[in-house]
Amino acid sequence: MIATEKPTRILNAAVIVAALGYFVDIYDLLLFGIVRTDSLIDLGITGDAIRNQGEYLISMQMFGMLFGGILWGILGDKKGRISVLFGSIIMYSVANIANGMVTTVDGYAFWRLIAGIGLAGELGAGITLVTESLPKEKRGYGTMIVASVGVSGAVAAYLVYQVFQDWRLCYYAGGILGLLLLFLRIKISESKMFQEVHKSNEKKGDFLSLFSNKTRFYKYVQCILIGVPLWFLVGVLITFSPEFAKALGVQGYETIAAGKAIAWCYGGLVFGDIASGLISQWLKSRKIVMTIFLLLNLIMVFIFLNAFSVTTTVFYALCFLMGFSVGYWVLFVTIAAEQFGTNIRATVTTTVPNFVRGSLPVILLVYSFFRDRFFNGNIILAAMVVGTLLSIIALVALFKLKETFDTDLDYSE
Repeated sequence: MIATEKPTRILNAAVIVAALGYFVDIYDLLLFGIVRTDSLIDLGITGDAIRNQGEYLISMQMFGMLFGGILWGILGDKKGRISVLFGSIIMYSVANIANGMVTTVDGYAFWRLIAGIGLAGELGAGITLVTESLPKEKRGYGTMIVASVGVSGAVAAYLVYQVFQDWRLCYYAGGILGLLLLFLRIKISESKMFQEVHKSNEKKGDFLSLFSNKTRFYKYVQCILIGVPLWFLVGVLITFSPEFAKALGVQGYETIAAGKAIAWCYGGLVFGDIASGLISQWLKSRKIVMTIFLLLNLIMVFIFLNAFSVTTTVFYALCFLMGFSVGYWVLFVTIAAEQFGTNIRATVTTTVPNFVRGSLPVILLVYSFFRDRFFNGNIILAAMVVGTLLSIIALVALFKLKETFDTDLDYSE
Protein backbone atom coordinates (compact mmCIF):
# COMPACT_ATOMS: atom_id res chain seq x y z
CA MET A 1 0.00 0.00 0.00
CA ILE A 2 1.10 3.56 -0.64
CA ALA A 3 0.81 5.77 2.38
CA THR A 4 -1.31 8.78 1.57
CA GLU A 5 -2.80 11.64 3.48
CA LYS A 6 -5.99 12.80 1.91
CA PRO A 7 -7.86 16.00 2.61
CA THR A 8 -11.13 15.41 4.43
CA ARG A 9 -12.81 18.48 2.94
CA ILE A 10 -15.06 17.42 0.06
CA LEU A 11 -15.14 20.81 -1.68
CA ASN A 12 -11.38 21.05 -2.19
CA ALA A 13 -9.54 22.78 -5.02
CA ALA A 14 -9.36 19.63 -7.15
CA VAL A 15 -13.15 19.17 -7.01
CA ILE A 16 -13.81 22.84 -7.81
CA VAL A 17 -11.47 22.96 -10.80
CA ALA A 18 -12.66 19.60 -12.15
CA ALA A 19 -16.30 20.72 -11.82
CA LEU A 20 -15.76 24.07 -13.54
CA GLY A 21 -13.64 22.45 -16.25
CA TYR A 22 -16.35 19.90 -16.92
CA PHE A 23 -18.93 22.73 -17.02
CA VAL A 24 -17.07 24.41 -19.89
CA ASP A 25 -16.41 20.98 -21.46
CA ILE A 26 -20.14 20.17 -21.63
CA TYR A 27 -20.93 23.74 -22.69
CA ASP A 28 -18.75 23.33 -25.79
CA LEU A 29 -19.74 19.72 -26.48
CA LEU A 30 -23.46 20.53 -26.57
CA LEU A 31 -23.15 24.05 -27.99
CA PHE A 32 -22.33 22.65 -31.40
CA GLY A 33 -25.60 20.71 -31.47
CA ILE A 34 -27.50 23.83 -30.46
CA VAL A 35 -25.94 26.22 -33.02
CA ARG A 36 -25.21 23.69 -35.78
CA THR A 37 -28.04 24.67 -38.13
CA ASP A 38 -27.75 28.44 -37.72
CA SER A 39 -23.96 28.36 -38.02
CA LEU A 40 -24.07 26.34 -41.24
CA ILE A 41 -26.72 28.61 -42.75
CA ASP A 42 -24.52 31.58 -41.87
CA LEU A 43 -21.67 29.85 -43.73
CA GLY A 44 -23.84 29.59 -46.84
CA ILE A 45 -25.04 26.00 -46.52
CA THR A 46 -28.68 25.33 -47.44
CA GLY A 47 -31.18 22.50 -47.92
CA ASP A 48 -30.17 18.87 -47.39
CA ALA A 49 -26.52 19.96 -47.34
CA ILE A 50 -27.12 21.29 -43.80
CA ARG A 51 -27.77 17.76 -42.53
CA ASN A 52 -24.90 16.27 -44.53
CA GLN A 53 -22.38 18.90 -43.47
CA GLY A 54 -23.63 18.65 -39.88
CA GLU A 55 -22.95 14.90 -39.88
CA TYR A 56 -19.49 15.61 -41.32
CA LEU A 57 -18.71 18.09 -38.56
CA ILE A 58 -19.98 15.88 -35.74
CA SER A 59 -17.97 12.97 -37.17
CA MET A 60 -14.82 15.10 -37.09
CA GLN A 61 -15.53 16.05 -33.49
CA MET A 62 -16.13 12.42 -32.48
CA PHE A 63 -12.95 11.28 -34.25
CA GLY A 64 -11.07 13.92 -32.30
CA MET A 65 -12.57 12.69 -29.05
CA LEU A 66 -11.65 9.07 -29.74
CA PHE A 67 -8.05 10.03 -30.57
CA GLY A 68 -7.91 12.53 -27.70
CA GLY A 69 -9.24 9.99 -25.21
CA ILE A 70 -6.29 7.69 -25.84
CA LEU A 71 -3.76 10.54 -26.04
CA TRP A 72 -4.83 12.32 -22.85
CA GLY A 73 -5.36 9.06 -20.97
CA ILE A 74 -1.80 7.90 -21.58
CA LEU A 75 -0.40 11.34 -20.77
CA GLY A 76 -2.49 11.46 -17.60
CA ASP A 77 -0.72 8.37 -16.25
CA LYS A 78 2.72 9.32 -17.56
CA LYS A 79 2.83 13.08 -16.94
CA GLY A 80 0.11 13.76 -14.40
CA ARG A 81 -3.61 14.39 -14.02
CA ILE A 82 -3.21 18.16 -13.64
CA SER A 83 -1.13 18.49 -16.81
CA VAL A 84 -3.90 16.78 -18.77
CA LEU A 85 -6.68 18.68 -16.99
CA PHE A 86 -5.28 22.07 -17.93
CA GLY A 87 -3.80 20.97 -21.25
CA SER A 88 -7.23 19.83 -22.43
CA ILE A 89 -8.84 23.03 -21.13
CA ILE A 90 -6.34 25.16 -23.08
CA MET A 91 -6.91 23.15 -26.27
CA TYR A 92 -10.70 23.23 -26.30
CA SER A 93 -10.76 26.89 -25.19
CA VAL A 94 -8.55 27.96 -28.11
CA ALA A 95 -10.61 25.76 -30.45
CA ASN A 96 -13.80 27.38 -29.16
CA ILE A 97 -12.54 30.86 -29.98
CA ALA A 98 -11.30 29.66 -33.38
CA ASN A 99 -14.72 28.10 -34.07
CA GLY A 100 -16.20 31.54 -33.73
CA MET A 101 -13.89 32.86 -36.44
CA VAL A 102 -14.36 30.23 -39.16
CA THR A 103 -15.55 31.24 -42.62
CA THR A 104 -15.64 27.83 -44.34
CA VAL A 105 -17.03 24.39 -43.50
CA ASP A 106 -13.56 22.84 -43.83
CA GLY A 107 -12.20 25.35 -41.34
CA TYR A 108 -15.13 24.59 -39.06
CA ALA A 109 -14.39 20.86 -39.36
CA PHE A 110 -10.71 21.32 -38.52
CA TRP A 111 -11.47 23.25 -35.34
CA ARG A 112 -14.22 20.79 -34.34
CA LEU A 113 -11.54 18.09 -34.66
CA ILE A 114 -9.18 20.08 -32.40
CA ALA A 115 -12.02 20.82 -29.99
CA GLY A 116 -12.88 17.12 -29.88
CA ILE A 117 -9.29 16.22 -28.98
CA GLY A 118 -9.34 18.83 -26.21
CA LEU A 119 -12.76 17.86 -24.89
CA ALA A 120 -11.66 14.24 -24.56
CA GLY A 121 -9.28 14.86 -21.67
CA GLU A 122 -11.02 16.99 -19.07
CA LEU A 123 -13.55 14.61 -17.53
CA GLY A 124 -11.24 11.61 -17.19
CA ALA A 125 -8.40 13.64 -15.69
CA GLY A 126 -10.78 15.47 -13.36
CA ILE A 127 -12.52 12.34 -12.06
CA THR A 128 -9.20 10.53 -11.62
CA LEU A 129 -7.78 13.44 -9.63
CA VAL A 130 -10.90 13.71 -7.46
CA THR A 131 -11.16 9.98 -6.69
CA GLU A 132 -7.48 9.90 -5.71
CA SER A 133 -7.66 13.10 -3.64
CA LEU A 134 -10.59 12.16 -1.39
CA PRO A 135 -11.07 9.36 1.16
CA LYS A 136 -13.03 6.42 -0.22
CA GLU A 137 -16.08 7.19 1.92
CA LYS A 138 -16.28 10.72 0.46
CA ARG A 139 -15.10 10.42 -3.14
CA GLY A 140 -18.67 9.75 -4.34
CA TYR A 141 -19.70 13.18 -3.07
CA GLY A 142 -16.78 14.75 -4.91
CA THR A 143 -17.61 13.16 -8.25
CA MET A 144 -21.29 14.05 -7.73
CA ILE A 145 -20.35 17.72 -7.43
CA VAL A 146 -18.23 17.50 -10.59
CA ALA A 147 -21.16 15.96 -12.47
CA SER A 148 -23.94 18.23 -11.23
CA VAL A 149 -21.96 21.39 -11.95
CA GLY A 150 -20.55 20.05 -15.20
CA VAL A 151 -23.69 18.87 -16.98
CA SER A 152 -25.40 22.17 -16.22
CA GLY A 153 -23.05 23.54 -18.88
CA ALA A 154 -25.50 22.23 -21.48
CA VAL A 155 -28.29 24.33 -20.01
CA ALA A 156 -25.93 27.31 -19.91
CA ALA A 157 -25.09 26.81 -23.60
CA TYR A 158 -28.77 26.94 -24.53
CA LEU A 159 -29.43 30.01 -22.36
CA VAL A 160 -26.35 31.86 -23.69
CA TYR A 161 -27.53 31.23 -27.23
CA GLN A 162 -31.01 32.50 -26.37
CA VAL A 163 -29.46 35.70 -24.99
CA PHE A 164 -26.85 36.37 -27.70
CA GLN A 165 -28.66 34.84 -30.70
CA ASP A 166 -25.23 34.76 -32.32
CA TRP A 167 -23.39 31.46 -32.66
CA ARG A 168 -19.98 33.12 -32.93
CA LEU A 169 -20.41 34.99 -29.64
CA CYS A 170 -21.45 31.73 -27.96
CA TYR A 171 -18.18 30.09 -29.03
CA TYR A 172 -16.18 33.12 -27.85
CA ALA A 173 -17.90 32.97 -24.45
CA GLY A 174 -16.97 29.30 -24.02
CA GLY A 175 -13.36 29.93 -24.96
CA ILE A 176 -13.00 32.82 -22.54
CA LEU A 177 -14.58 30.82 -19.70
CA GLY A 178 -12.09 28.01 -20.29
CA LEU A 179 -9.07 30.31 -20.34
CA LEU A 180 -10.18 31.90 -17.07
CA LEU A 181 -9.88 28.49 -15.41
CA LEU A 182 -6.12 28.58 -15.97
CA PHE A 183 -5.83 31.05 -13.09
CA LEU A 184 -6.90 28.23 -10.73
CA ARG A 185 -3.96 26.02 -11.73
CA ILE A 186 -1.76 27.25 -8.90
CA LYS A 187 -4.32 26.12 -6.31
CA ILE A 188 -4.20 22.37 -6.94
CA SER A 189 -1.54 19.69 -6.82
CA GLU A 190 -1.25 16.06 -7.88
CA SER A 191 -2.58 13.37 -5.55
CA LYS A 192 0.06 11.77 -3.35
CA MET A 193 -1.07 8.46 -4.81
CA PHE A 194 0.06 9.53 -8.29
CA GLN A 195 3.22 11.18 -6.98
CA GLU A 196 4.38 7.92 -5.40
CA VAL A 197 3.64 5.85 -8.50
CA HIS A 198 5.30 8.50 -10.71
CA LYS A 199 8.53 8.10 -8.75
CA SER A 200 8.53 4.32 -9.18
CA ASN A 201 9.80 2.28 -12.10
CA GLU A 202 6.37 0.80 -12.80
CA LYS A 203 5.06 0.99 -16.34
CA LYS A 204 2.53 3.80 -16.53
CA GLY A 205 -0.14 4.68 -19.08
CA ASP A 206 0.24 1.39 -20.98
CA PHE A 207 -2.92 1.48 -23.10
CA LEU A 208 -2.13 -1.84 -24.80
CA SER A 209 -2.01 -3.58 -21.41
CA LEU A 210 -5.79 -3.29 -21.36
CA PHE A 211 -5.89 -5.69 -24.31
CA SER A 212 -3.04 -8.04 -23.41
CA ASN A 213 -4.72 -9.48 -20.31
CA LYS A 214 -8.04 -11.31 -20.76
CA THR A 215 -9.51 -10.40 -17.38
CA ARG A 216 -8.45 -6.78 -17.66
CA PHE A 217 -9.83 -6.53 -21.21
CA TYR A 218 -13.26 -7.91 -20.25
CA LYS A 219 -13.44 -5.54 -17.31
CA TYR A 220 -12.54 -2.61 -19.57
CA VAL A 221 -15.19 -3.50 -22.15
CA GLN A 222 -17.80 -3.94 -19.41
CA CYS A 223 -17.03 -0.45 -18.11
CA ILE A 224 -17.73 0.92 -21.61
CA LEU A 225 -20.93 -1.06 -22.16
CA ILE A 226 -22.67 0.17 -19.00
CA GLY A 227 -22.51 3.75 -20.31
CA VAL A 228 -23.78 3.15 -23.86
CA PRO A 229 -27.57 3.40 -23.07
CA LEU A 230 -27.04 7.00 -21.95
CA TRP A 231 -25.50 7.99 -25.25
CA PHE A 232 -28.28 6.25 -27.18
CA LEU A 233 -30.80 8.37 -25.32
CA VAL A 234 -28.90 11.63 -25.82
CA GLY A 235 -27.47 10.92 -29.27
CA VAL A 236 -30.63 9.47 -30.83
CA LEU A 237 -33.83 10.19 -28.89
CA ILE A 238 -32.93 13.73 -27.81
CA THR A 239 -30.83 14.81 -30.79
CA PHE A 240 -33.57 13.69 -33.19
CA SER A 241 -36.42 14.79 -30.91
CA PRO A 242 -38.12 16.85 -33.67
CA GLU A 243 -38.40 13.70 -35.81
CA PHE A 244 -39.73 11.64 -32.89
CA ALA A 245 -42.19 14.40 -32.01
CA LYS A 246 -43.55 14.28 -35.54
CA ALA A 247 -43.80 10.48 -35.54
CA LEU A 248 -45.62 10.57 -32.19
CA GLY A 249 -48.05 13.20 -33.42
CA VAL A 250 -47.09 15.64 -30.67
CA GLN A 251 -49.39 18.66 -30.71
CA GLY A 252 -47.43 21.48 -32.32
CA TYR A 253 -44.56 19.12 -33.16
CA GLU A 254 -43.25 21.59 -35.73
CA THR A 255 -42.18 23.87 -32.84
CA ILE A 256 -40.04 21.21 -31.13
CA ALA A 257 -36.38 22.28 -31.22
CA ALA A 258 -33.49 19.89 -30.63
CA GLY A 259 -31.56 22.57 -28.74
CA LYS A 260 -34.39 23.07 -26.29
CA ALA A 261 -34.82 19.30 -25.87
CA ILE A 262 -31.09 19.02 -25.11
CA ALA A 263 -31.36 21.77 -22.49
CA TRP A 264 -34.32 20.07 -20.79
CA CYS A 265 -32.59 16.69 -20.92
CA TYR A 266 -29.39 17.99 -19.35
CA GLY A 267 -31.40 19.87 -16.77
CA GLY A 268 -32.77 16.49 -15.73
CA LEU A 269 -29.26 15.06 -15.85
CA VAL A 270 -28.12 17.56 -13.21
CA PHE A 271 -30.74 16.30 -10.76
CA GLY A 272 -30.13 12.70 -11.80
CA ASP A 273 -26.41 12.97 -11.12
CA ILE A 274 -27.08 14.50 -7.70
CA ALA A 275 -29.61 11.77 -6.90
CA SER A 276 -27.41 8.89 -8.08
CA GLY A 277 -24.44 10.29 -6.16
CA LEU A 278 -26.35 10.74 -2.91
CA ILE A 279 -28.13 7.37 -3.13
CA SER A 280 -24.82 5.68 -3.89
CA GLN A 281 -23.33 7.20 -0.72
CA TRP A 282 -26.35 6.27 1.39
CA LEU A 283 -26.51 2.68 0.12
CA LYS A 284 -22.70 2.42 0.02
CA SER A 285 -22.94 0.79 -3.39
CA ARG A 286 -22.24 1.80 -6.98
CA LYS A 287 -23.77 -1.29 -8.63
CA ILE A 288 -27.18 -1.11 -6.95
CA VAL A 289 -27.65 2.52 -7.97
CA MET A 290 -26.42 1.85 -11.52
CA THR A 291 -28.95 -1.00 -11.78
CA ILE A 292 -31.77 1.25 -10.57
CA PHE A 293 -30.93 3.98 -13.07
CA LEU A 294 -30.43 1.60 -16.00
CA LEU A 295 -33.89 0.14 -15.38
CA LEU A 296 -35.37 3.62 -14.91
CA ASN A 297 -33.75 4.66 -18.18
CA LEU A 298 -35.37 1.74 -20.03
CA ILE A 299 -38.77 2.57 -18.53
CA MET A 300 -38.47 6.22 -19.58
CA VAL A 301 -37.47 5.22 -23.12
CA PHE A 302 -40.70 3.24 -23.45
CA ILE A 303 -42.78 6.03 -21.91
CA PHE A 304 -41.24 8.57 -24.29
CA LEU A 305 -41.77 6.37 -27.34
CA ASN A 306 -45.43 5.86 -26.42
CA ALA A 307 -46.19 9.53 -25.74
CA PHE A 308 -48.62 9.86 -28.65
CA SER A 309 -50.45 13.17 -29.19
CA VAL A 310 -49.07 14.82 -26.04
CA THR A 311 -48.57 18.57 -25.82
CA THR A 312 -45.19 20.20 -26.36
CA THR A 313 -45.05 20.95 -22.63
CA VAL A 314 -45.46 17.28 -21.76
CA PHE A 315 -42.93 16.34 -24.46
CA TYR A 316 -40.25 18.59 -22.99
CA ALA A 317 -41.12 17.33 -19.51
CA LEU A 318 -40.43 13.80 -20.75
CA CYS A 319 -37.07 14.99 -22.08
CA PHE A 320 -36.32 16.29 -18.58
CA LEU A 321 -37.35 12.98 -16.96
CA MET A 322 -35.31 10.99 -19.48
CA GLY A 323 -32.34 13.16 -18.59
CA PHE A 324 -32.90 12.35 -14.92
CA SER A 325 -33.05 8.63 -15.72
CA VAL A 326 -29.55 8.69 -17.23
CA GLY A 327 -28.10 10.74 -14.39
CA TYR A 328 -25.49 8.07 -13.83
CA TRP A 329 -22.86 9.44 -16.23
CA VAL A 330 -20.28 10.41 -13.65
CA LEU A 331 -21.18 7.38 -11.51
CA PHE A 332 -20.28 5.12 -14.41
CA VAL A 333 -17.00 7.02 -14.96
CA THR A 334 -16.27 6.71 -11.23
CA ILE A 335 -16.85 2.95 -11.43
CA ALA A 336 -14.32 2.77 -14.27
CA ALA A 337 -11.77 4.76 -12.24
CA GLU A 338 -12.22 2.45 -9.26
CA GLN A 339 -11.80 -0.76 -11.27
CA PHE A 340 -8.14 -0.22 -12.21
CA GLY A 341 -4.79 0.55 -10.59
CA THR A 342 -3.14 3.95 -10.29
CA ASN A 343 -0.63 3.31 -13.08
CA ILE A 344 -3.38 3.04 -15.76
CA ARG A 345 -6.31 4.72 -13.98
CA ALA A 346 -6.20 7.95 -15.99
CA THR A 347 -5.91 5.96 -19.22
CA VAL A 348 -9.07 4.01 -18.37
CA THR A 349 -11.04 6.92 -16.93
CA THR A 350 -10.29 9.10 -19.94
CA THR A 351 -10.80 6.54 -22.70
CA VAL A 352 -13.95 4.86 -21.35
CA PRO A 353 -16.33 7.88 -21.59
CA ASN A 354 -14.87 8.83 -24.98
CA PHE A 355 -15.36 5.34 -26.36
CA VAL A 356 -18.95 5.53 -25.13
CA ARG A 357 -19.39 8.86 -26.93
CA GLY A 358 -17.60 7.39 -29.93
CA SER A 359 -20.05 4.48 -30.01
CA LEU A 360 -22.72 6.81 -31.39
CA PRO A 361 -21.95 6.04 -35.09
CA VAL A 362 -22.30 2.31 -34.31
CA ILE A 363 -25.54 2.95 -32.40
CA LEU A 364 -26.89 4.96 -35.34
CA LEU A 365 -25.89 2.18 -37.74
CA VAL A 366 -27.72 -0.46 -35.68
CA TYR A 367 -30.72 1.83 -35.23
CA SER A 368 -30.85 2.51 -38.99
CA PHE A 369 -30.56 -1.21 -39.71
CA PHE A 370 -33.61 -2.07 -37.60
CA ARG A 371 -35.53 0.96 -38.87
CA ASP A 372 -34.98 0.24 -42.56
CA ARG A 373 -34.72 -3.56 -42.69
CA PHE A 374 -37.29 -4.68 -40.14
CA PHE A 375 -39.71 -1.83 -39.47
CA ASN A 376 -40.10 -0.12 -42.86
CA GLY A 377 -38.90 3.25 -41.61
CA ASN A 378 -40.77 3.14 -38.29
CA ILE A 379 -38.42 5.06 -35.99
CA ILE A 380 -40.53 4.37 -32.89
CA LEU A 381 -40.26 0.55 -33.07
CA ALA A 382 -36.61 0.68 -34.10
CA ALA A 383 -35.75 2.90 -31.11
CA MET A 384 -37.64 0.58 -28.73
CA VAL A 385 -35.70 -2.46 -29.93
CA VAL A 386 -32.28 -0.78 -29.86
CA GLY A 387 -32.96 0.85 -26.49
CA THR A 388 -33.97 -2.49 -25.01
CA LEU A 389 -30.96 -4.36 -26.42
CA LEU A 390 -28.48 -1.78 -25.16
CA SER A 391 -30.06 -1.77 -21.69
CA ILE A 392 -29.93 -5.58 -21.42
CA ILE A 393 -26.28 -5.60 -22.52
CA ALA A 394 -25.45 -2.87 -19.99
CA LEU A 395 -27.17 -4.73 -17.13
CA VAL A 396 -25.30 -7.97 -17.94
CA ALA A 397 -21.98 -6.06 -18.10
CA LEU A 398 -22.73 -4.34 -14.78
CA PHE A 399 -23.52 -7.69 -13.13
CA LYS A 400 -20.05 -8.93 -14.08
CA LEU A 401 -18.24 -5.97 -12.52
CA LYS A 402 -17.17 -5.94 -8.89
CA GLU A 403 -18.58 -3.50 -6.34
CA THR A 404 -16.05 -0.70 -5.86
CA PHE A 405 -17.60 1.63 -3.28
CA ASP A 406 -15.19 0.61 -0.51
CA THR A 407 -12.25 -0.16 -2.80
CA ASP A 408 -8.91 1.27 -1.71
CA LEU A 409 -7.31 2.80 -4.80
CA ASP A 410 -3.73 2.71 -3.53
CA TYR A 411 -2.51 -0.05 -5.82
CA SER A 412 -1.06 -0.63 -9.29
CA GLU A 413 -1.93 -3.12 -12.01
